[in-house]
Amino acid sequence: MKQIGEGLISLNKSAEGILRVITSIQDVLTLLKEFKAEEEQATTDPKIVLVEDAGTTTLAPVLSRLQGVVCTSGALGSHLAIVTREFGIPALMGTKINYEDELANQRVRIEPSEGNSGVLLLLDE
Repeated sequence: MKQIGEGLISLNKSAEGILRVITSIQDVLTLLKEFKAEEEQATTDPKIVLVEDAGTTTLAPVLSRLQGVVCTSGALGSHLAIVTREFGIPALMGTKINYEDELANQRVRIEPSEGNSGVLLLLDE
C-alpha cells in the first residue's frame, strides 16, 4: 500500500475500488455500460473515479453506483462534494496526486486522515 494523493475529504468514510479516470462524457457512458453488464452477470466490481473538474453533471448517470470520487480541483463547498455527501460517497477534493505511472484500473482506497483531510492509497503495489 502506497500513498499517492492527498486532499480534502467530503465524508469521514473509507472507500475501496478500481480507479477509473473520467475525462469525457464518453468515459461516463463506457462506465455506465460496464455497470449494466455487471448487473446482467450478477457481478460487482466497486469503482472509484478520478476527475479533473468538479463536474457533478458529468457524473450524474453513474454517481449512485460509485464507491468514491477523487477530484483534482474543488473544495468541500463544491457542488460535487455536497452531492457525494448526500449520496454517502466519500470524495477527495482538490487532490494532489504524486504518482508517475498510469492509475487507470488500479485498485485504490480513499482514507480519512486528520480533520478534513484524506489520502488516496494505491493497493496494487
